Amino acid sequence: MYFCRMETKRQEKIARLIQKEMSMIFQKEMSHLGGGGMVTVTKAKISSDLSVSRVYISLLAVEDATAVIKEINENEKEIRFEFGKKIRNQLRIVPHFKFFEDDSMEYYENIERLLNK
Repeated sequence: MYFCRMETKRQEKIARLIQKEMSMIFQKEMSHLGGGGMVTVTKAKISSDLSVSRVYISLLAVEDATAVIKEINENEKEIRFEFGKKIRNQLRIVPHFKFFEDDSMEYYENIERLLNK
């Protein structure tokens, strides 16, 4: 598994596909995994061999974000199966997924707070 700095056009295209389809999956089929909150897929990255994808998600109205991320990672097989059903005509191999919390909003808020001082 190798995530290179410069993604190829194919990697970018597949990452956009993953982001779009994962958003739909979390909205419809996997809404029970959000811990009662809203799950938004903010970014996806795919390894150079297209076998592993890192999916960054933002959680809104969730008390314990780390527990929700852990639950989502534990249900990766079920999510991968749903993803495979949706893209079966577009990709030959369905990548494995690793989910991470996207903390970019906290980062931006911190920078804004520092700039306002």
